[in-house]
Amino acid sequence: MTDDAGEGTRGPGDSNLAAALGKNRSFVTQITNPAYLVPIPAKHVSIIFEICHLSGAERAAFLEAYGRAHPGRLRAPHREARTRTVTVTVPDLGDDKKNRALEQLVVDFAAQLARYAESVG
Repeated sequence: MTDDAGEGTRGPGDSNLAAALGKNRSFVTQITNPAYLVPIPAKHVSIIFEICHLSGAERAAFLEAYGRAHPGRLRAPHREARTRTVTVTVPDLGDDKKNRALEQLVVDFAAQLARYAESVG
């Protein structure tokens, strides 16, 4: 789910996921490291799918395993959140790695804004 940085370390994907979940990186470590027995809260599943870009098959396998590990936690069948596409023009930073990082920041920010809008509205 996150970049493999080795046992006891945090991968670069942890920061993106932590920001999208509104949590710190140690929380991501706890839910992604098999050494910890911390379950992934059901409310975070759709965000994880979005941020980690899981395929349909990966999502189905995850949901099956999640259901076995935590019976009844996902009370209703998981539904894909409705989405809309919004185009944002950003500068070309002249470097593929920097451009990808900027794109991920925009995606993460949009996810945070959507969660905020849902919580107040």
